[in-house]
Amino acid sequence: MYPYLRLASVMMTERAKPRLALFDTHAMAMRCLPNDLDGFFEMNNGRILTLYDLGRFALSVRIGLWDVLRREGWGLVVAGASVRYRARITGFQRFGLQTRLLGWDEKFFYIEQAMWRGETCCNHALLRTGITKSGRLAPVADVARAMGHAGQSPALPDWVAGWVGGDQARPWPPMQDGTSSP
Repeated sequence: MYPYLRLASVMMTERAKPRLALFDTHAMAMRCLPNDLDGFFEMNNGRILTLYDLGRFALSVRIGLWDVLRREGWGLVVAGASVRYRARITGFQRFGLQTRLLGWDEKFFYIEQAMWRGETCCNHALLRTGITKSGRLAPVADVARAMGHAGQSPALPDWVAGWVGGDQARPWPPMQDGTSSP
């Protein structure tokens, strides 16, 4: 089940905090709750992705995107993700969730997220995201302008550009029988 109460709490508490610059890192402290656990009593990989949602909502509030979304009637969408899972988060452990906007290309925004337990990075994600307008992707330049950013995106890090290129080479759509298309 989606953590709507956590989402409401995040949205309310983040609105009371100072604004962040567009490329600042947002950080928030969290705790692994019993409904976050899987059968091995560690945080479920699907729940990690859901908690990343909360981090992106929090970042959107703090950088002013949330107000733009509401004003324009726009929505948020995830168009791709790559996640590395490296260390367990178990019941009631505290961890930090960090989220930052890395930049954009002609179509998508790229966001980096990680969960940390002390000095240990437990998992790390790169997400391709978009802003929707009337069911279609809004032009990234329009979104950046609406947020008061007139300049270009900073250059995406090489590892992000490599992921983008690799994903563009991936066959789409996949074959229905599970094999890759030519």
